[in-house]
Amino acid sequence: MMIKTGLIIIGITALISCNQTQTNNSEITKTAVSEVKNMGNDTIISFESYDLNKLPNNWSQYYTGKAGEEPNWQIVDDNGNKVIAQLTSNNPNYHFNDVVFNNIVAKNVELKVKIKAIKGTMDQGGGFIWRFIDADNYYVVRANPLEDNVVLYKVENGKRTDLALIGKGRTYGVDVPELGMDWNTLKLIAKDDIFTVFLNDKEIFKVKDSTFKNAGKVGLWTKADAVSYFDDFKVIVNE
Repeated sequence: MMIKTGLIIIGITALISCNQTQTNNSEITKTAVSEVKNMGNDTIISFESYDLNKLPNNWSQYYTGKAGEEPNWQIVDDNGNKVIAQLTSNNPNYHFNDVVFNNIVAKNVELKVKIKAIKGTMDQGGGFIWRFIDADNYYVVRANPLEDNVVLYKVENGKRTDLALIGKGRTYGVDVPELGMDWNTLKLIAKDDIFTVFLNDKEIFKVKDSTFKNAGKVGLWTKADAVSYFDDFKVIVNE
């Protein structure tokens, strides 16, 4: 899962306002805060230079829901490879574990990540957050090995709602081949009000929604008691 090419020590600060009334163009500046491979607006976070057993200082964790406890996002070793993981395994069903990368704020993005489910009886797997305003307002798409489906939601004022698929309606996402407890790749392209979702490099559905029209942070997400690993988080800003 590791990025084999040489990685440049940089940080990404996309100067796009998170204000709901204004969105500016992004600009990437360099500061030595994280391990990232940067190619213009193409950013890959491999997690290799982060300290084990800690949440990197350019990430912040939150949770959505009134019950439960803080999530436990940290860097762990996965067979000699560093990944970011959500480790809390006792949160209730309507509890969403959020972690966001503070150095990128954008509206139109392409996101890609490798996900491995480790355990969970209520939920497993996880996915992306984008246009994150706060812990109660953002978009999320997730893949769940317990249900073998992929679903895209909006979380608005703390309420999660699955969104209708273009050409199919509100179907609660799509069923997919068995995900298992190994690595799967999830990808999202967010362009204005159209969101295109891919699983293991195959397009599986599109959604149209305009609830959150402006820029927000990007990050990762799990639900309830899901213990999950994530690696090679790729972000392309397409403003």
